Amino acid sequence: MASKPVHVVRRGLIVVRVWRKRTRKQRSYSTSVVRLFRNGNAWKESARFDSQDVPVIRLALDEAFVWMLANQEPNKS
Repeated sequence: MASKPVHVVRRGLIVVRVWRKRTRKQRSYSTSVVRLFRNGNAWKESARFDSQDVPVIRLALDEAFVWMLANQEPNKS
């Protein structure tokens, strides 16, 4: 079973998922961005974006970044 994102930001049809990454030294985060679209009755995801999606993607990524900063682990020395 695939792991679940630790945080999701959704703005309209744009979805940013935040994933927890573990390294030897610390825990960090990565993100994925998709645009939802409907194909018949089924919802699908695409990694292709129109120019009008760009400002929404920026907003969603900013929100995800703020969440990551607020939830980061202190560096362990």
